Amino acid sequence: MQTKTEPTQSKSLLEKYEEKRSKCLVYTRVMGYHRPVESFNIGKKGEHKQRTHFVE
Repeated sequence: MQTKTEPTQSKSLLEKYEEKRSKCLVYTRVMGYHRPVESFNIGKKGEHKQRTHFVE
């Protein structure tokens, strides 16, 4: 159950460590090789968001 202090607490943590944050690149396997999702076109990005992920 979430309390009312959690959103403000997490926001303050993000602000506190803003200078330490960095961009995270997500790679996925496409046609036998790995590519960053960032380089996909709009349609491929939408397709990637709709994929269902599974855990072995």
